[in-house]
Amino acid sequence: MDKIAAAAQKFALLIEEQLKRVERIKSVKEFINYGALPEIIIGTVGGDGIGPAITAQSSRVLEFLLAKEISAGKVSIRAIDGLTIENRVKAGSAIPDDVLAELKKCHVILKGPTTTPQAGGPWANVESANVAMRKELDLFANVRPVRVPELGIDWTFFRENTEGAYVLGSSGIEVDGDLAIDFTVATTQGTERIVRAAFDYAEKNGRTRVTAVTKANVIKTTDGKFLKICKEIAKEYPGIEFDDWYIDIMTAKLIDEKRRKDFQVMVLPNLYGDILTDEAAEFQGGVGTAGSANIGRQYAMFEAIHGSAPRMVEEGREIYADPSSMLRAAQMLLAHIGYADEAGKLQKAMDICAITEKKVRLTGRSDGATNKEFSDYVMEVVAGV
Repeated sequence: MDKIAAAAQKFALLIEEQLKRVERIKSVKEFINYGALPEIIIGTVGGDGIGPAITAQSSRVLEFLLAKEISAGKVSIRAIDGLTIENRVKAGSAIPDDVLAELKKCHVILKGPTTTPQAGGPWANVESANVAMRKELDLFANVRPVRVPELGIDWTFFRENTEGAYVLGSSGIEVDGDLAIDFTVATTQGTERIVRAAFDYAEKNGRTRVTAVTKANVIKTTDGKFLKICKEIAKEYPGIEFDDWYIDIMTAKLIDEKRRKDFQVMVLPNLYGDILTDEAAEFQGGVGTAGSANIGRQYAMFEAIHGSAPRMVEEGREIYADPSSMLRAAQMLLAHIGYADEAGKLQKAMDICAITEKKVRLTGRSDGATNKEFSDYVMEVVAGV
């Protein structure tokens, strides 16, 4: 077959898949009501590298905070194994079928970092487990807060999770030895729901400004669509100021001491959100300190924003890995399922333990505390707040 015809045929199949995805988005309109459930099932997934070590500590803290609810049968916590790089490569799948079946039995998931193979690396090229989980469970909103009160920083990022440059990240076309093409995707339905989520959050949490971040001046069709929908939905929220910035200058403005205090809630496509939230996390102490929520209408998943740090495991240092990211993810999980008081206690404790008091020092090495010692410290502070 002619190489252009072969590429066109593959592109047609991709379009067909995306049109089917649009219909699936349309078919699920209601969010799950956690308060109506007889039992909320929390699944914990260790993942790869340092993931099992820091996830175990976060699970301990959840069990401590929810002890009464677990005893009363209102909440259960289940450990789900099998989402390791070894198991995923063996199955030839981003999420093995048996693991996915177990995940779908849970209402919310606390997930440790997973390894994503890169071209030329030691592992076969399976899709990112994160990307696959977001697609399989339709976790469209990646919510990442960054707070540094002494710098006047209180940002919440709403990163679209299921479209943009990542949705077809493993489905590009190698036309021939000279030409390779990847794709970015924007749908009306996918964009509307992430933008509404950002504005609804701002309205419910006393925020007065929502900022869109795109590259609509260059990526005119998909980014242009995203920005157009942002502007349309902004009209429905007259009490909230709306503005927009391009991703390149926005990376600079986050480090502008005068400008950065103006930003509150930011909504942006997938790739830009990935980049900008890593930069933002540096103000809070690095990506190891930041958690994130992945919200859908029927499922939700909470995780760290950093990778699996295989080098730490190779050097036998996983017990010294900072669990702060997973603890902040647990705090977001608690708030999401309706345990606001417990979430507030954990947030206060994390601010004390990681930002202000710092009685237990983490260095990532044996000259600092283990993640168990830090988690013990957090639980001790939680008990006193």
